Amino acid sequence: MQNSIEDFISYLNFEKGLAANSRIAYKRDLLKFQQFLQENSRALSPQNISKHDIMAFLAWQLDQGAAHSSIARSLSSIKSYYKFLILEGELDKNPSSDLETPKIKRKLPQVLSIEEVDKLMEQPNPVVPLGIRDRAMLELMYGTGIRVSELLSLQVEDLNPTAGFLRCMGKGRKERIIPVNQTSIDWVQRYLARVRNSLVKNPLERTLFLNARGRPLSRQGFFKILGNYVEKAELEKEVTPHTLRHSFATHLLENGADLRAVQEMLGHADISTTQIYTHLTKSRLREVYQQYHPRS
Repeated sequence: MQNSIEDFISYLNFEKGLAANSRIAYKRDLLKFQQFLQENSRALSPQNISKHDIMAFLAWQLDQGAAHSSIARSLSSIKSYYKFLILEGELDKNPSSDLETPKIKRKLPQVLSIEEVDKLMEQPNPVVPLGIRDRAMLELMYGTGIRVSELLSLQVEDLNPTAGFLRCMGKGRKERIIPVNQTSIDWVQRYLARVRNSLVKNPLERTLFLNARGRPLSRQGFFKILGNYVEKAELEKEVTPHTLRHSFATHLLENGADLRAVQEMLGHADISTTQIYTHLTKSRLREVYQQYHPRS
């Protein structure tokens, strides 16, 4: 089973172009499944694993206190793995085909108000070089709705300040072009003019945002930077890089943006993923109604 898992992960990388984090999640789920089979003296060959083995694994996860979302993801990983084996001709029958993924109640993402966004943006110190860099990153994330992985992989030439567009490589290595607001452009240009050249050590380095040592900034580094500014701004909400993306989409829709246009800017393959933000705007309308209507 180990070899076929490795083959599946390679397939996700080279054939599907799946991001590294997604591949890691698939592999983690499948190795956990393999470990369960080993520890419970069940079949280890994919050809001999039955529907009951899969159900026993899911039941075991439930007994261990796993969240329904984790169990749903495990089953999704197993289903994808078996579809791959069928595709490769390794199996004739898929034991997971008639297993239904449990329906998960979707949580509405946390969103900042416009006032909270403004407060967060004011925290980096523009007198300090790294403060200019941090302000540029925050403005660009909120101004375009890109993911943190997309932000950190941007190259210097990906921003076209004259045309007002950003080229972004999203999930599945799909490229998209996103409009950029003037505020974000101004801060990125200030960073390029005053800061980046003093940080970069290797003249061949083209990554846009660099750390203090002149290397590409890591996800952990960005999380730490954002956390510090959230604390300084005294925001009571839990704020992650994705919160800026959620806020971007919600504020656009609240101000009348077309759902399809927001879908394209976010890089969602399915519009149903984008539609969650319409629930957020409806929740906001309900709050306003309850607050101001005399008979609410």
